[in-house]
Amino acid sequence: MHDDRNLVEARLKRVLDERIRPAVYPESVPLDVAVWHAPGEPVPVAEGLAAEPGPIAVGARWGAPWGTSWFRVTGTVPEVWAGRTVEAVLDLGFDESMPGFQCEGLVYRPDGTPVKGLNPRNQWVRIGAPVEGGEEVRLHIEAASNPVILDHHPFRPTQLGDKDTAGSAPQYTLTRMDLAVLDETVWELVIDLEVLGELMAELPVDSARRWEILRSVEKALDAVDLQDVGGTAAQARARLETVLSEPAAPSAHRVSAVGHAHIDSAWLWPLRETVRKVARTTASMTALLDEEPEFVFAMSQAQQWAWVKEHRPEVWARVRKAVADGRFVPTGGMWVESDTNMPGSEAMARQFVHGKRFFLDEFGIENEEVWLPDTFGFAAGLPQIIRAAGAKWLLTQKISWSRTNRFPHHTFTWEGIDGSRIFTHFPPVDTYNCAMTGAELAHAASNFRDKGAARHSLAPTGWGDGGGGTTRETIAKAARLRDLEGSATVVWETPAEFFAKAETEYPNPPVWVGELYLELHRATLTSQARTKQGNRRCEHLLREAELWAATAAVRTGFPYPYEELDRIWKTVLLHQFHDILPGSSIAWVHREARATYERLTGELEGIVDAAQRALAGEGSTPLVFNSAPHTRDGVPAGGARTPVSGGRTSVTARHGGGHVLDNGLLRVEIDGRGLVVSVHDAAADRETVAPGLAANLLQLHPDFPNMWDAWDVDAFYRNTVTDLTDVDEIAPDGDDGVRITRSFGASRVTQVLSLPPGERRLVVDTEVDWHETEKFLKLAFPLDAHAERYASETQFGHVHRPTHTNTSWEAAKFEACNHRFVHLEEPGWGVAVVNDSTYGHDVTRTVRTDGDHGTTTTVRVSLLRAPRFPDPETDQGVHRFRHALVPGAGIGDAVREGWRINLPERARMGAAEVAPLVGVDSDAVVVTAVKLADDGSGDVVVRCHEAHGGRVRTTLTAGFAVAGAVATDLLERPLPDGTVECEGDTIAVRLRPFQLMTLRLRRE
Repeated sequence: MHDDRNLVEARLKRVLDERIRPAVYPESVPLDVAVWHAPGEPVPVAEGLAAEPGPIAVGARWGAPWGTSWFRVTGTVPEVWAGRTVEAVLDLGFDESMPGFQCEGLVYRPDGTPVKGLNPRNQWVRIGAPVEGGEEVRLHIEAASNPVILDHHPFRPTQLGDKDTAGSAPQYTLTRMDLAVLDETVWELVIDLEVLGELMAELPVDSARRWEILRSVEKALDAVDLQDVGGTAAQARARLETVLSEPAAPSAHRVSAVGHAHIDSAWLWPLRETVRKVARTTASMTALLDEEPEFVFAMSQAQQWAWVKEHRPEVWARVRKAVADGRFVPTGGMWVESDTNMPGSEAMARQFVHGKRFFLDEFGIENEEVWLPDTFGFAAGLPQIIRAAGAKWLLTQKISWSRTNRFPHHTFTWEGIDGSRIFTHFPPVDTYNCAMTGAELAHAASNFRDKGAARHSLAPTGWGDGGGGTTRETIAKAARLRDLEGSATVVWETPAEFFAKAETEYPNPPVWVGELYLELHRATLTSQARTKQGNRRCEHLLREAELWAATAAVRTGFPYPYEELDRIWKTVLLHQFHDILPGSSIAWVHREARATYERLTGELEGIVDAAQRALAGEGSTPLVFNSAPHTRDGVPAGGARTPVSGGRTSVTARHGGGHVLDNGLLRVEIDGRGLVVSVHDAAADRETVAPGLAANLLQLHPDFPNMWDAWDVDAFYRNTVTDLTDVDEIAPDGDDGVRITRSFGASRVTQVLSLPPGERRLVVDTEVDWHETEKFLKLAFPLDAHAERYASETQFGHVHRPTHTNTSWEAAKFEACNHRFVHLEEPGWGVAVVNDSTYGHDVTRTVRTDGDHGTTTTVRVSLLRAPRFPDPETDQGVHRFRHALVPGAGIGDAVREGWRINLPERARMGAAEVAPLVGVDSDAVVVTAVKLADDGSGDVVVRCHEAHGGRVRTTLTAGFAVAGAVATDLLERPLPDGTVECEGDTIAVRLRPFQLMTLRLRRE
């Protein structure tokens, strides 16, 4: 019997490959083809259609990297084909790999109406079913010759990732341009045999069902005349009817198929190409919806919907109709499928504000699910943000990529730092490119970890990353798998329909508390430092622009720049996409990102300057504007006052070499190597730096991960380290600092260590002229502190992580994310390391061997990497970072200093001081946004949160007459129980640990 099985399976494969599939198109005639190559960037559709093409033949090479070619194909349907189904078969030179990673096309009719996309899994265009014979065919193809970046050696450095370095050599060979008869019976036979063959391969070898399928397949193959497949296909199908009609067992796993096309908003292609990928995919999916009445397609990322609306109005009209029919489903409720580790508090909130508002404005649809299948881990503050946006469900499958620990659930409740909970599903199919293969469905059923409690999961179904979507073949397979013995059952459903059913299966779902850490792709916290710095800078500039523009609007009638801020926010949010901000895109993407951030910085600086000039007035009084949410140096948060000078720092020679900085609060010793060997906290009378060790230590590691160069850093990188202790020059710098210069490899680093007067922080400014490859640069602070855990800032609070590695879960977090600070403490004394633009870090603890068995806790900041794929020149050039070591810091000090280093004071001359528009009387409450309401009403919106991890009562005071106040969701809509009591211009606020609150204040 074993030999019989192998023989039938081998026979099935060969007959399908060599006889039945080729017979799907039994007759064909060539089309006439002409082409026009656009000279540069893509041209408008009208221009491409109007261009005069030249001749080209099948077999010719075409397509410079990143070029656009407009093919015109013409022909006549033969009269003898009357009554048959005819399609154009258009192969631009596709290989057999996934769509979206090679050449692609969008087919148009002569009047400019888009028809559908072309890709390796979708090469056909329906001409008629049936045709009358004699029809004239004329189609235009906007073909993108996007180069193959991820080839058979996916991590080989390539210059193809930027049009400026990719060259002009043709990439593709035009393979087929035909009119062909489609034999629908043969096509259906192919699907029958594929479904049964795939199912058979997944069933136990000795199962009766497997042998039943095998014998039926054998009989069907016997019925096929290999010289007349079309004439015998119906007979072969008849022999499969019984085996295909056997119903599934009542206990079979249930799969909700959701049509899907994951489209990375940028990755191995630039943003401009994503605009076209979305058009190709949506054109194909709306066409497929017209043909397949049970099919449902869902698309996330409001930005991509907005691109269709702006750039492809004809497709947009089809999309709107399909949405109205309930078949094309907006999902996710975010502007893009962003990274969730690195975006700041307000940025993460605005992802939902702009995403949900787009779907509400365009379709009146309120998304309750968050759709993030491919994001690289999930910050612990996210559940609260999701709830505050009016959503309650989350889908992702990326945690299945973790390499160390297997996540214990597929459906569960995820609890965030404030106690908010989100019903969460990880599809056990473990892919967002499901094609309804037997292997995928068998994996979903066997892998499902909640057996017994439930038997229902979701499968995002369709080709993605580079788009493409669901195919008619996949839909045909799903129809056969609706109720088939031996298989999971399949039904097309919307995400909301799946979640509603899943919730009924879990009256008491298991709970996971804290971050959903991905045990992979840890290096995305460091790769492409300039992109990360651009994001951080723009996030804080947006805070400043909104704060000062709102203050000036209320105080002086300054015109609040609604449209400019809306556009800038959306641009920043777009660049938080999970392959842009994480640094894992091609060189072109990051080159453009740097230019975009520079442009946005200029625009935001202009808004801030104009608003502050309006507030300060004309005069000669020196003023300092404080944009941070805490009072500092006598200047209130959100206000401007005359600066107060105080204190001084001495810089003296150190015995044995080096220098000593002393401002009366801290005494810092810098040795002759430019390393910090002592930071003495005068108030606590204790040392900060671990004895015998040195802080401000730059450490260089080799960095060649096993896979995913820009994405990964593997734990073995720590096996080899070079301490950069050689110094070129060390000398005093200004009144309160020391300058250190050192060289290593082909690179050079200059640091200025400064101790500002009257402040308890050592500032470390680092400039690196970086020319290394496959290296990892860290900045180490070994601290004399015994701490079993440390705090790391995340959205609207902080998360605690252990400093030990008791379990594999803890050991796997050897590189983690923080925002503005890392903080650790012993009872009564703590220390913080704050930063202005870095995210990756590690914290370790060791026991000293000096006899007292004390503990050293080392905080290391990740500065730079140098992977060569997908950008072979990653981060080459000059970078500047600012960090500060803050001894004696409690968690509140860490919060305050983190804000301070990111929002430096702005000095200008003016006529009078500026009082804050709003203020709170507790440092535990951080105001993250002050702005005017988005609806143009003139209401003032204030967003705040508890930042220390405890309960707090505070009074919010408005610097204007308040006519009423209400608590709202993130979209500034009143909450059902949102009435807030006001007494004059004050509002009493109570917050639980890390609670987020949005208040809308109506002005008199």
